[in-house]
Amino acid sequence: MNLRLSLGALAALVAMSRGARADDLQIPFTKSQLPNGLTVILHEDHTIPTVVVNVSYTTGSRMEQPKRTGFAHLFEHLMFMGTKRVPTKAFDGWMEAAGGWNNASTSEDRTDYYDVGPPTSLDLLLWLEADRLRDLGPLMTLEKLNAQRDVVRNERRQTSENTPYGKVELRLPELLYAEGHPYHHPVIGSHEDLEAATVDDVKQFFATWYDPANASLVVAGDFDPKAALQKVQKAFGGIPSHGKPKDPGAPGFDPNVSTLAAVVRETLRDDVELPKVVMAWQSPKHFAPGDAELDLLSSVLANGKASRLYQALVYEQKLAQNVEAFQASGVLGSRFMVGVIARPGVSLDKVEAAVDKELAKVRTERVQDEELSRAKNGFESQFVHGLEGVRQRAAILNLYQTELDDPGFVQKDLDRYRKATTDGIKDIAARTLDPNKRVILRILPREKADKQGKHDKPAGKK
Repeated sequence: MNLRLSLGALAALVAMSRGARADDLQIPFTKSQLPNGLTVILHEDHTIPTVVVNVSYTTGSRMEQPKRTGFAHLFEHLMFMGTKRVPTKAFDGWMEAAGGWNNASTSEDRTDYYDVGPPTSLDLLLWLEADRLRDLGPLMTLEKLNAQRDVVRNERRQTSENTPYGKVELRLPELLYAEGHPYHHPVIGSHEDLEAATVDDVKQFFATWYDPANASLVVAGDFDPKAALQKVQKAFGGIPSHGKPKDPGAPGFDPNVSTLAAVVRETLRDDVELPKVVMAWQSPKHFAPGDAELDLLSSVLANGKASRLYQALVYEQKLAQNVEAFQASGVLGSRFMVGVIARPGVSLDKVEAAVDKELAKVRTERVQDEELSRAKNGFESQFVHGLEGVRQRAAILNLYQTELDDPGFVQKDLDRYRKATTDGIKDIAARTLDPNKRVILRILPREKADKQGKHDKPAGKK
């Protein structure tokens, strides 16, 4: 396989993002595995003098134990707390001194770390990632845990509790998924569980999930592949493995059957200016049939001024200040979301009725060909544009590897959307957007909450 993404190939990607059709979209790569189970993916691109190291661990909030929520995200922070060879703050300091930078993210299904720097920094980036994989967990202390525990709790306050409408992300999973389902709790966890975490708890979580056999590493950018593989082997090859841990899945839950038996309503009081209603349904998991169609349907409903919800609620009926819709995809299942911020003085009863009218149409009638075409074109442009950066390509290679064991899935991924039909969208809308099996969550300004929220049923009642 040709490893190099040439200037011509990159120009083709850019051209495709401007409207041309991608018929053979590829991210060239090689894939191998070290004896300890670490998957190694190399993607060579000499267009700009940059290298990216992306390490994905198959551990997210759904792997957490009861009463120990938030551990996966907590570790995203703890992983920067230092080892014997790399003291606290040195991970960032040394990388920045070499011209690099880093970040990380955590979801329900995995935790992703990435480092970016000039080609001369590759040895350092690999060594730093290998060092913390080898030693950070066993060397965890209460002082380190307390420092990052406070940071995470403050992050929860800033990003969710004290952000307008931010409480939705904390409460919605608890309403949408039954107790016992691994998606039932928010990724960031609860204050109580974070406070209760002990050093032994954290060490056990690290020993279970932070294992070479449970990780995949992508090196992307301006490097020599033969030399880079040797560097990876030198840095990571000596790290022992206990074997890939078993994915706990969702025992007792059928991913093809919604656990919602009726409408679940709740009202939240918040420091917001305008009321908002959020509707959510359980939907097909990532890459499953219907997942792409729901992505496209969300665009038809709420992407741009020509979208159905914008036309009906914002432009024509003047009920809404803002509309949104999206398919939030996950490994065990997804959620389809519709959110509407009402205009001043407009009741959420009117907003809900208007939304339901539009959703009834997509369940019973095919969307127009031009609507589907617009949604497909918009998605394809966004999709290909997301491949222009080497960091983004490294991330998507690791996403495909982690979820599908196939880093070369990019063309098949795009084809899911190209093959979508109006009949297919109507079918998945009818099967998924059941008006009697959903969560309806209202967020009201504190001074208006009692007046508008009287008819809402208590949390979790159906």
